[in-house]
Amino acid sequence: MMAGHILETERLIVRNWRKDAHDADFLHKIMSNELARRFYPACKTRAESDTMLSDLVGRSTAGKIGWGVACLKSGEPVGFTGLYKVDFEADFTPAYETGWQYDPDHWGKGYATEAAAALIDHAFNDIGLEKVVAFAVPANTASTRVMERIGMRRIVGGDFAHPNVPDTHPHLSRHVLYEIRREDTA
Repeated sequence: MMAGHILETERLIVRNWRKDAHDADFLHKIMSNELARRFYPACKTRAESDTMLSDLVGRSTAGKIGWGVACLKSGEPVGFTGLYKVDFEADFTPAYETGWQYDPDHWGKGYATEAAAALIDHAFNDIGLEKVVAFAVPANTASTRVMERIGMRRIVGGDFAHPNVPDTHPHLSRHVLYEIRREDTA
């Protein structure tokens, strides 16, 4: 999401990360949770999560588009979500992706879909992007269902080997590609 923006949905607020103990604890909770990270090569240590938080805050401070935190209106964080410029070369880049990781305690409540729909609207109407992509391991059907619910379509022939997945995790390499274009939402 764009630095400095706050997105509000019926039940959520999506905001930039803050360098404080509350956000640091929550980010580590998500990044160290084996269930939440089952489609990623590894969980993160506290030090790795803290470094990640510094990078996230630095991006928003620099005015860059990046990942945010989804919170209930009470302020309780429930997920990691946002928009981010794809940081590797592929047939579909340059592109911005949307993505999410939610605390398993909050799965099944529609929060990922609600936030992702707001992020797509933000991408097209506030930022001016022409397309947004999303990708996931094929077994991550919860995420691909979110992609479909927000109007994304799978790109036939778009599957790719994710270059950031190490060879030690071949079962996580193949990703399916989805996209939505501005004209798809008109």
